[in-house]
Amino acid sequence: MESQRRASKFREVGLSAPASATTTKDTARLRPQGVRFRSRDEVHLIDRRDEIGVDATESKTEPRRPQQTNSAAASPPPAKDRSMVYRFGGAFLLLTAVVPFLYTASPFSQASVLPIQPVEGGVIPEDARMRARAVPDLTPRDDSPTDICFRWAQQSAIVNGTLYLYGGQATTEPGQSSNTWNNDFLTMDLTQNWSITSQTLLTGLPQPSGPPAVALGYLWGSYESLFLYGGEFSWKPIVTPSALSTWEYSISSQSWIEHNNPSTSSGKNAPSNDDPVQRAAEGAGVSVPSLGRGFYFGGHLDGYTTPGWASWIPRLYLQSLLEFTFPGYSNSQVDTLHNGKDAGTDGNYRNITDGGLQSSAGFTQRADGLLLYVPGFGDQGILLALAGGTNQTFTQMNNIDVYDIASSSWYKQATSGSTPTIRVNPCAGIAAAPDGSSYNIYMFGGQNLTPYGNQSQFDDMWILTLPSFTWIEVDQSGQSVPPGRSGHTCNVWDGQMVVVGGYVGDQLSCDSPGIYVYDLGKTQWVQQFTALSPGGSATSSSSSSSSSSGSGSGNGSKPGPGSSSFNSTGSNNPLNQQPAQLANASAPGGLEGSYGYTVPEAVIKVIGGSPSGGATVTAPVVTATSGPLATGKPITYTVTGSNGAVTTETSSPNNPSSSSNGSSSNNGKAHSGPNIAAIVVGVICGILVLVVCYLGFCAYIYRRQLHLYKRHVEMSQAQARGEKMPAIPGLLATNSAKNSAGERRDQQPQSSSLRNWNSDGNSQAASSQAQSGISGGAQTSTIAAAAGARPAGYQNVRRDSDGSSTEELFHSLEPTFVGVLLNPRRSLRIVNRD
Repeated sequence: MESQRRASKFREVGLSAPASATTTKDTARLRPQGVRFRSRDEVHLIDRRDEIGVDATESKTEPRRPQQTNSAAASPPPAKDRSMVYRFGGAFLLLTAVVPFLYTASPFSQASVLPIQPVEGGVIPEDARMRARAVPDLTPRDDSPTDICFRWAQQSAIVNGTLYLYGGQATTEPGQSSNTWNNDFLTMDLTQNWSITSQTLLTGLPQPSGPPAVALGYLWGSYESLFLYGGEFSWKPIVTPSALSTWEYSISSQSWIEHNNPSTSSGKNAPSNDDPVQRAAEGAGVSVPSLGRGFYFGGHLDGYTTPGWASWIPRLYLQSLLEFTFPGYSNSQVDTLHNGKDAGTDGNYRNITDGGLQSSAGFTQRADGLLLYVPGFGDQGILLALAGGTNQTFTQMNNIDVYDIASSSWYKQATSGSTPTIRVNPCAGIAAAPDGSSYNIYMFGGQNLTPYGNQSQFDDMWILTLPSFTWIEVDQSGQSVPPGRSGHTCNVWDGQMVVVGGYVGDQLSCDSPGIYVYDLGKTQWVQQFTALSPGGSATSSSSSSSSSSGSGSGNGSKPGPGSSSFNSTGSNNPLNQQPAQLANASAPGGLEGSYGYTVPEAVIKVIGGSPSGGATVTAPVVTATSGPLATGKPITYTVTGSNGAVTTETSSPNNPSSSSNGSSSNNGKAHSGPNIAAIVVGVICGILVLVVCYLGFCAYIYRRQLHLYKRHVEMSQAQARGEKMPAIPGLLATNSAKNSAGERRDQQPQSSSLRNWNSDGNSQAASSQAQSGISGGAQTSTIAAAAGARPAGYQNVRRDSDGSSTEELFHSLEPTFVGVLLNPRRSLRIVNRD
């Protein structure tokens, strides 16, 4: 029945109290626990009695007998004493049976009977915490197993080309449903080529005895160490959480170090001071080694994360942002680290709860989401929170929560384009364009928790391109796409995203080795990881980087190991940055893991530019109203080739083929020289505009000229019938008619030459004394009548440029549009006579 209830291993669990430590030898006396599953409308409590082995009947504890004071056998107690013992025993049993019901929830409601402040529920006294802490056995154990059937919910980080995996859940055989939590510690070499079908991709490191077996926590990575934070303990079988410690793995010494009893420090938008740091699970984490900090956003607290969590305290979803400053780094926003003071060997925690929109009602509490770091905006970059949700609400992705690291404040930014379906437990990676003009986030998979009982895993790929904040769904047709999954990890190195593990439901019997590679620049799933930057094999040359907007990484940044040698690629590029964005002694450089990445065609169509950058959309499509997105632009870099020429190409979003070359700028902006193709396109467009305007003008003239011709024909036909014609505006009439067809026409000063046409086509010449400028009306009719001549009728008029030409304006032929196109000047003179 249990397998039928849980269609997904990512439904929320752990709302009841974990099994507390007990001195009773009989484990059957543990109180049966309940598991709360995530659902949109309700939370179901399911009896787990059969899972923890609780018998239907419990044996009664035998009363302790009084200690004998001599060797003789003790006589039985009097009946009165036995009666008192029975009474007190009955009263005690009654109290033990009734008191728990005072603290349990009503069977008809999820609410607790007593109003409790959840924030206080997880804190236990310091002495109890110390008593509960056992001295860890740090003796190395056997190497972690690498041969598994499924692996999911693990923690991961990349440091200098090595992918580290810690803990999570794993099964070794199909159908395994318990004992899946582990603290396996594995590595994968990303400086060598390998195929996804190889069974030797992972290397098992000694399985540590100190760090706990947790899932859905986070592994922060600095340049020298790994830091394990958070995660939930096993609920099948139930394991009581231990007190929180920050576990550090020193990469150089290959050893684990425990930093116990961590507490918070007050700072900007973080009033909490000297409070115990709680362990959260299912939150979203990110490492920013260039700043020397790690972040953990959201998540939840319950009986599987926090020791001493009472069963009547409901699960608490978080909207806080926990910041951890790595040992040896400074952070001016922490009160105890002001004036450039570095964090001590235990690091420093700051719990940010009042950061801008964070304290507003519309700021969503969430678990199972994503947190990604984007440099180049503001003084220290920004964080983006995507996906996730609670039992009843889920985060839409048409509005993104944006955190400005330098100001410790949250903002909202609307997106454009089609939006991904709501989901939990996806994974994502980010890569920077070679010139830094765009940053592209690739989100793969996740799980849909609705409707309840019919959860499904996604296998789609989405790109969120910045700074335009546009969602792009990738076309994966014809590719070998991994089965849909959730709870997997994604890490980017050499422009490729390595996907490890994930829960796939009942799609597969085993997913071994369960490792996949996605080429970000080609937007394709590939069968092999191709190492681009191992020592000596990189061919791209580097160039110095300088920012065009914004400032450096800000307070607390350190260039990292070997910063003085960050002048080439290959082994001298341990941060795997783009060649134009390498770190140096004074700047942390660009986004790590992006070496070899080029902007894909699907993104170029939306933001313009070329594979090397040059995006033309450099601001959010939906205008930002506040925060660094409203006040700044991304830091861009000059990209140069091996011959020193600038290779950054630019084009409009819908014309990605346009490109240009030119010299580098003095201020370091990513740009190119004159864009020849763009100039040619502009000239062609200008010519087309002129042609359209000319055709429109000719069409106008043609219609006017055709109208005049039709009136000319109408008047000529009427004249042939002997009808008296009214004067037509725009045309002159003669004052006398001469019958001699060969007589020269008189030329008078201030007069116009006139010629009229009889119905049979014969011409009569005439001259007039009509003044220039007299045009029709009653005056024209009066002149003709005073001359005693028959109505001269309609006269076709032409004004010669030299005053002597007799060429007619009309040739008794209907005007054509082609004629207007070929001789618009003549046609315009005819129209002007009207």
